[in-house]
Amino acid sequence: MLLGTIYVFAPYVSNVVIGDPILGQTLISGWHKTAGIIIALTAPFLGAATDRMGRRKPLLALFVAVLALSIVVQWWALPGGQGLPLWALGLAVTVSGVAFVYTEVLHNAMLSRAAPPRVLSYVSGLGLSLGNAGSVLLLVFVLVTMALPGQMDWPFIPDAPMFGLDPAAFEPSRVVTLLCAGWLIVFAIPMFLYTPDLVTTGERFGDAMKHGVGNVWRTIRKLGDYRNVALFLIARMLYADGKTAILIFSGIYAAGTMGWGLVEMLAYGIILTIFAVCGGFIGGWLDSVIGPKRAVVIEIGVTLICLIAMVSMSATSMLFFFPVEAGAVVWDSPLFRTAPELGYMAFAIIIAMSITAAYASSRTLMARLAPKGMEGEVFGLYALAGSATAWLGPLLVEHFTATYESQRAGFASIAILLILGFALLLFVKPPEKQAA
Repeated sequence: MLLGTIYVFAPYVSNVVIGDPILGQTLISGWHKTAGIIIALTAPFLGAATDRMGRRKPLLALFVAVLALSIVVQWWALPGGQGLPLWALGLAVTVSGVAFVYTEVLHNAMLSRAAPPRVLSYVSGLGLSLGNAGSVLLLVFVLVTMALPGQMDWPFIPDAPMFGLDPAAFEPSRVVTLLCAGWLIVFAIPMFLYTPDLVTTGERFGDAMKHGVGNVWRTIRKLGDYRNVALFLIARMLYADGKTAILIFSGIYAAGTMGWGLVEMLAYGIILTIFAVCGGFIGGWLDSVIGPKRAVVIEIGVTLICLIAMVSMSATSMLFFFPVEAGAVVWDSPLFRTAPELGYMAFAIIIAMSITAAYASSRTLMARLAPKGMEGEVFGLYALAGSATAWLGPLLVEHFTATYESQRAGFASIAILLILGFALLLFVKPPEKQAA
C-alpha cells in the first residue's frame, strides 16, 4: 500500500500518466469513491458469512490472490495513451481497493484468536509496526537500486537501475507494482501456515452469504441494545475515512504542491514509514496506560492538527500567512532543502505516527467492545464503519479539488471527517475493563 497507493505509484499516475496534478487528484478520488461504495455494500455481509462458515483462511487466500493480481496489472500504466487505458487502470485500482478491505475484514476477525486479551493491544500495535518496518526495507531497496542510480554519484549507488529498468519508460516508478504484489504473497504465507483458524462448520459460501445478510440486519438492529458499540462504529466510520483519505492523497498532494519526483517521494516514504513503526508501539503503549478509548481520542486530535498544518504549506508559503521565496534553500542537502518542504515533512512525520497509532488503538477498542461470539460479525460492521463512507472522503477531495481547481482545497476537505468523528468519539464509553 505504501509504495503503490501513497508514496510512489499514485503520484506517478497523477503527475505522469494523467499529466495534471489537479485532474489526477480528481480522477484518483473518483476511483477510490467507487471502491468505497462497493465495500460499503458488501464488507459486512462477508464478515457475517465467514462467522457462519467458521474458517477464514480459504476466503482470505482468494482475496489475497485477487489483490496481488490487480496490483500486477497496474505495471502497464503508461503516459500518452500507451499501455492500459485510463478506464482499465481505474478498474484495477478499484478492484485492489476492494480486495484490500476484504482481506482486512478476514484477518481482523482472526485477531482475538491469535492473541490472549491481556496482550491484544501489543499484538495489534506490533502487527502494524512490523508491517511498516517491512515497508521501510522495501522503500530503501527501491531507492538505492532503482531510483538513485544514474542520478546520484555516490560510491554505494549502482551506475544504472537494477534489472535493466529504463527510466525513460518510467520503469523505476512502475516496477513498484510488481514488488508490492510479490511482497504481499511471500509474507502472507507465514500467516496461513502458523496462525490459528476456526473449525469449518460445513456451510457453503452461498448459503452463508444468504443467511449472513439477515444476520447483519439483525446485528444492526441489535446495536440498539449495544448503543455504545454503535456510537463507536459511527465515529470510526467518519474518522477512519478521514485517515484513509490522508494516506491516499498525502503523497499526491506533496508531489503536486512541492514538485517532488520519484527520489523525493521514496525518501519521504522511508522517513514517514520509519516513524510510523514507532506509531504502532505508541498506540499499544497508550492503550495499556490510559485505555484504548482515550488513546484514540488523542491520536485523532493530533491527526487533525497535523493535517491542517500540512495543508498550510506550499512552495511559496508556510502556515498560510507567511510568504517564502520560491526555491530559497535553508540548508545544504540533496533533498528537502526549502523551509516549506521541511515544515511539511515535520508535520507529516507526526501524522504518520498518529495515524498508525490510531489504527492499532481503534482495532483494540473494537475487540474489547465486541460482544462475545459476535467478533466476526462485529468486525464486518467495523469494516463497514471504516468503509461505508469510504466513498465520502474521495468524494470530498474530488469535489473540492475540481470546484476550486486546487489540490490544497481538496486535501483540506478531509478535516471535515476528522472533526465529526472526533466529536462523536468523545461520547463513547470506554470498555468495562478500562472503566474499572
